[in-house]
Parts: sequence; structure tokens; C-alpha cells
Amino acid sequence: MSLSVHIKKKLGDFRLSVDLEHPEGITGILGASGCGKSMTLKAVAGIIKPDEGRIVLDGRVLFDSEKRINRKPQEREVGYLFQNYALFPNMTVEKNILCGLRREKDRKKRQEKMEEMLEWMGLSGQRGLYPWQLSGGQQQRTALARMLVSEPKLLLLDEPFSALDTYLREQLQIQVKEILSRFGKDVLLVSHSRDEIYYLCGRTAIMHEGRILKADGTKAVFADPGTRAGAALTGCKNIASARKTGEYEVEAPEWGIRLKTAEPVKDNVCAVGLRAHYFNPKARENIFPVIQASEREEPFEMRILFRYEGQQEGTPELWWRIPKDRTPAVMPEKLGIAPKNVLPLYPEE
Repeated sequence: MSLSVHIKKKLGDFRLSVDLEHPEGITGILGASGCGKSMTLKAVAGIIKPDEGRIVLDGRVLFDSEKRINRKPQEREVGYLFQNYALFPNMTVEKNILCGLRREKDRKKRQEKMEEMLEWMGLSGQRGLYPWQLSGGQQQRTALARMLVSEPKLLLLDEPFSALDTYLREQLQIQVKEILSRFGKDVLLVSHSRDEIYYLCGRTAIMHEGRILKADGTKAVFADPGTRAGAALTGCKNIASARKTGEYEVEAPEWGIRLKTAEPVKDNVCAVGLRAHYFNPKARENIFPVIQASEREEPFEMRILFRYEGQQEGTPELWWRIPKDRTPAVMPEKLGIAPKNVLPLYPEE
């Protein structure tokens, strides 16, 4: 299974220009609110029509502006899970799921498939309940069941956990991962949560202001996000403007330091990122004097804010996150970071 999306769409001042290849498995689109993630899903599903471009699913053209092909949503064999699940409020769980079987004409087969889905989703005991009587997790499983029972080739998940509290969100991420693995469906999932993307998706595409900045294996994207926007979206807390000073060196004037890198630095480097978990007082390279500014205790970690000794006035403190049981009694005089954890960052071209 493969999905190829190359489309453009203008809505007011916003311009969507997406070039995305989804080979198989679960691909996540990570981006801030308003960057065009949901619009991209709706274009694939046929809910909105791009101004130009092409969408191809498993060799079958869903949209082609030049050839004037624009298949209807019900012809695309795509399942769409909305943020609010979009369950029919006046229908029971059973009837909501049966809506996904409207193309199955054999009444007996419809009933068999619905019963099987209820059992698989652990919803047999809720079959006669209405959406307002269900927990958030049960609503989500009902929406997934309605979508999966129609046997789509591709699943589109639009911020599937955004309406849930933190504890329930984490529990349901585990359940949804198991469900998707069991059904073996290809998935395109959009989220502003890096944790969701990292846990659920084998591939990740970073989206910023309507464009895909980078797409690769999830671990590779988080290890090297490539751009300032990508670094921020993947959770990098320490980002400063930078310039190249050597083949493997950048200077961050705001911090008053020069940093060695593991990878060659390109001429157009514009910033550098240091992840908060990678500072080490025993590091052998990139070691500089620091001054503690403040600290904040979190449930399992300490967040220590510090400044480099030569840091410019008025610039933000840097974050150092460390497990509570490893927090030093006294702030080290120097902190270092390995070259492999120094992220050269480039313009969002």
C-alpha cells in the first residue's frame, strides 16, 4: 500500500503546498495548530478539493486536477476519524457501527460483521448505549469500529486524542496502537503532540505553514529535525541563532560559545539546537562555564534553568532536564554536550 500526495490549495491568505509520500505503516504529520494538517487529511478523504495536484492511493488516482479526476469520498476507500469522533447522537453503538456497513447488502453478513467488530473492540456490553452514555475511550473505539468495519484501504486519524485528559489519552494510545496493529491498516495520523507521533508512528513528516519540511523515519526526524521549526516541534527547548565557523563547528553569539558538531555544517546554517536532556557535567567536549538561574521540581525530573557565563543579556535561559535521583546537590561549574547532540538547523525553505 502506498499514498502519494502532491497538492496545492489556497484559502484566504493561507497556502497549502504538500508533497508527501506514505509508503506503508503509520505515518504521522506533526505540526502546530493551523499549519494545514487537517486540511491535508480532508483533501485525501475528498472532503475538500485541492486547487491543483494529484493524489494516488495504491496506484489508484483519487484526484488529478489536469485529468479532472475527483472521486467522491465514498468511492475513495478511505476511513476518516474526526477529532470529535462524529458519532450519530441519536443512534446506539450498534447502529453507529452498522452505518459503516451500508454498502453491504446482505443483512446476515452485516449483522455478523457488526457482532465481530463489537467483540474485537470490547464494546459488546455497550451495544445498546448512546454516545452521550459512553466514556471518551468507548466513544473513540465506537468511531474506530464504524470506520474499520467498512474495510478501508487507508485510515486517516485527525488529532484522535485531543479531546481526552492526559491519563485517558495515554491509556488509549496503547489501545489504539494494538488495534491498528491487529487490523494491519495503513494510517495517516495528524497531531500537534510529539509524544503521540513518536509512540504511534514509524514515519514522521514535519509540517509548518502549509508545507512538509521533512519526512523520514520517526527516530531519524527527531534525531535531526533539520530546521528551527522542526526542532521546536520535536521538543527542543534550547534554540539560538548560529553561524558556521568551521566544517564541524557553529557559533551561537547569543550564548557566547562555539559548538563542535558530529555532522558537517552547511553554509546556510541559521540556528543551533541543544536538547534539554543531553547536558552532562562530565562531557569531554563543548564544555562551558554556566550559572544557575532557577530550578523547578516536576513529578519525576528537575528542570534547571541556567545561563552560559558569556551569554548576552536579555536572552532566554537554557533548560537542563535531569532525573530527580541524579540531580546534583550543587550546580556544576561547567556543563557540556556531546557533538552528536548538537543540532545544526537550517531555513524553512
